[in-house]
Amino acid sequence: CDTSCQSVPVLQLLPVAPSRRRLNSHSAGQAASTVPKWVHEAVKPIVKALEKYIPQPYAGEIQGMASFYGTDIVDIVLLNFAYEVSAFCTSIVTQDSKGNIYHGRNLDYPHGVLRNLTLDILFIKNGKVAYRGTSFAGYVGLWTGQSPNKFTVSGNERNKGHWWENVISAVLLKSSPVSWLVRETLEAAVDFQDAVVRLAKVPIITDVYYILGGVHAGEGVVITRDRSGSADIWPLDPLHGNWYRVETNYDHWLPAPKQDDRRDVAMKALNATGQNHISMDSLYKVYEITVYTTVMSAGTPEKYTTVVRDVRTSHNTTYLLLTYLLTLHMIPTIMSCGNLS
Repeated sequence: CDTSCQSVPVLQLLPVAPSRRRLNSHSAGQAASTVPKWVHEAVKPIVKALEKYIPQPYAGEIQGMASFYGTDIVDIVLLNFAYEVSAFCTSIVTQDSKGNIYHGRNLDYPHGVLRNLTLDILFIKNGKVAYRGTSFAGYVGLWTGQSPNKFTVSGNERNKGHWWENVISAVLLKSSPVSWLVRETLEAAVDFQDAVVRLAKVPIITDVYYILGGVHAGEGVVITRDRSGSADIWPLDPLHGNWYRVETNYDHWLPAPKQDDRRDVAMKALNATGQNHISMDSLYKVYEITVYTTVMSAGTPEKYTTVVRDVRTSHNTTYLLLTYLLTLHMIPTIMSCGNLS
């Protein structure tokens, strides 16, 4: 582990103290309300032999988080798998008239408490940011992330099912949770094309949409995933006027459900903005209120921005500041950094 990943003084952990109480309450409530009792019991043997079923660094991080937050480790394991299939979101990748690529996403869960648990995480290697992402306290995966000067990525839920079935799939088939594959790709992929191949081919525990943006003109794509591989690859096609791609939680080739017009709303907003005026700022304005909104561009990684959205918009700055403090002070202690050495 790089020296930048060493523990920090206890006083620097104070900003996250309220998150301990929220996470304890949320994880216990989530497990009690949505997990069949037999599943909770079935997970206990997995927890007792955690490293046999869950690879590093995730096993170590789950153990560390449960210890730090004082939460039942079974609930933390279940919480991580519950998040794998409950992410309602809109991801957009765009190209402006100069060839710059912008990537935006919002992410919502049916659990409003997550607004208070949102973290921006910096993963440090050899004193530099290897990659960064946005996640939640107690969660080891990433649904949103950026590899500086290489690519950006977000994941959207596809075909929601009984999420606890995916726990069994992960254990028996040893497939990767979709958010773990995002994190592993951010760490290992050397460029946009490499990331596309990894995210299109590696077996995963459930269907998902992966949306990527690169650093060169034309580097934008939506990958529709089955568990075993890609069902569809939908790239940007700016030469034919397709300068953006919008993905929500249904297949792009199907009509939008009558009860869900998020795609049409986003497309109308993008068309009104126009390719000549698209930017990170204008892309942010396309999104509606949600748990969090992230806008990013791998070509200008320093502009990565996450805002925790609330109907009380005056609270956005407070949430963003807390996220920043957690990034600076908490991550070196919580994250094991096992495979970043």
